Amino acid sequence: MTVCIAEKPSVAKEIADVLGAHERHDGYIEGNGYQVTWTFGHLCTLKEPADYSPLWKSWSLDSLPMIPPRFGIKLIDDKGIEKQFKIIESLMLKADSIINCGDAGQEGELIQRWVMQKVGVKCPVERLWISSLTEESIREGFKNRRQQSEFQNLYEAGLCRAIGDWLLGMNATRLYTMKYRTRDSHQVLSIGRVQTPTLALVVNRQREIDNFKPEQYWELKTLYRDVRFSATKGRFTSLEEGRKVLESITGQPFVVNDVSKKEGKEYPMRLFDLTSLQVECNRKLSLSADETLKIIQSLYEKKVTTYPRVDTTFLSDDIYPKCPQIMRSLTAFSEFTSPLLQKPLTKTKRIFDNSKVTDHHAIIPTGFTSAALTDNEKKVFDMVARRFVAAFYPECVFSTTTVNASVSTTPFKVTGKEILKPGWRVLYANEKSEEKEGDEENALPAFVSGESGPHTPELAEKWTQPPKPYTEATLLRAMETAGKLVDNEELRDALKENGIGRPSTRAAILETLYKRNYIRKVKKNLIPTQMAMNLMDLIHEELLKSAELTGIWEKRLREIERGKYASAQFIDELKQMVSSLVRNVRADNSTVRLQ
Repeated sequence: MTVCIAEKPSVAKEIADVLGAHERHDGYIEGNGYQVTWTFGHLCTLKEPADYSPLWKSWSLDSLPMIPPRFGIKLIDDKGIEKQFKIIESLMLKADSIINCGDAGQEGELIQRWVMQKVGVKCPVERLWISSLTEESIREGFKNRRQQSEFQNLYEAGLCRAIGDWLLGMNATRLYTMKYRTRDSHQVLSIGRVQTPTLALVVNRQREIDNFKPEQYWELKTLYRDVRFSATKGRFTSLEEGRKVLESITGQPFVVNDVSKKEGKEYPMRLFDLTSLQVECNRKLSLSADETLKIIQSLYEKKVTTYPRVDTTFLSDDIYPKCPQIMRSLTAFSEFTSPLLQKPLTKTKRIFDNSKVTDHHAIIPTGFTSAALTDNEKKVFDMVARRFVAAFYPECVFSTTTVNASVSTTPFKVTGKEILKPGWRVLYANEKSEEKEGDEENALPAFVSGESGPHTPELAEKWTQPPKPYTEATLLRAMETAGKLVDNEELRDALKENGIGRPSTRAAILETLYKRNYIRKVKKNLIPTQMAMNLMDLIHEELLKSAELTGIWEKRLREIERGKYASAQFIDELKQMVSSLVRNVRADNSTVRLQ
């Protein structure tokens, strides 16, 4: 008998249906030579400190650092989990072979490996690796099952991540709590490998806002033929200087000196990875990162979109032949897909690049349709489908017109943009333009070099503005690029290597910060609490709060996944770091305490 183990009952049912297993039992489905069972996410976890030593049960500075000689796992203390584990154990111990059907990612690998370790599996194990839950994908995946050993690096990376989080989280949380809270306080000062540098980003931004001192300046503009031209001098830092120039041009004719046009192209937006989808859903639908993850996970389980926990915006070459059929399934977009399907679809490196795809490709529709979608699921699916169709459209061609003019000796300028061929933008015709605000969005009337006429100048008082607070969208981007906010997609790809957290865990990190009362949401803005501000003042170790340094550890984990870095070396470095952290904090003689 072959035992298949999936990550959720709903996924197990899909797999069982394809395998022809229809006989339902308590905790598994049987038939056609298969027994299909399931976990509920994590059934096992790393042992607690007290499981290693009775000295680690109570919190004290003297017991730190807590570094187990060997990490172990245990069942999560839950009656439902214990019952399901016993069912899985009885099936696996009698199995001829096992197929790991966990989610095809680092976390999915860890979940099922720990269960099999706890059982003490001895029989051969294979891996089902699929990017969607459609019948076609499941059948193809079973036909091309892979050996479990191929995913050893993936498992070790997941294990190192879990151990790293345990070592730093358990030790640093106890260390800072026992060192810096007042005697009568029950407040736990939670520290985490990813949550603390993420919180530092929010706190640092708030400090920039709080310490910002607005400065007054003046801008000189003039209205000619209903178009607002700006003085190229830019800002005047004194009212006297601005008034002097204003007086010199008042009543003088406005003269157009030069009109130039330059054509440009704007390529379609990249396909979605999880982070870019969370950013877009926060910006357009006001959904939190966690809400978006739950919705796209549900769409995956309903078979309408591909595997969501991905960090690439590219497709592999083998997806190209499937794209026309996916297009045909998107009947709501037929007016846009029909012109594309009249000839072979475009195949470019901006969409298809095997070198940019490791385990999974970008999030796209599967070609499967479902009527059972919630309103938010329909909106998110629309985003994914629209982005997929738009990717195959030609670029948007626009013309940028620059008009240079002058009044007396003062030069003025205006720039306008005109869409010549909308290309992919036809799919977003009803959306507000994402171009930066201001005159550049507007198409200009026809100006002729040498023309002149009356104008209406004005000197406007302005104040410099503080940085904007983070929103979930901008914080997710900052986590992805270790605090370096960049708009360029190619540069962002390069920085992803050192991002903090994984696409699949960033939403959970934000939820943890809310739960710990470290940040709160005011409209869309993320504001740190006073406790968070105080905690950041206490932490002097840059490794704990630097997004850039934490990004280096993330890079190591990715290298372990690729077999380019030894997991044992990573754990040794973490142990040294934790030991050093404990020494430094214990040696702090300050009397600062938090309530």
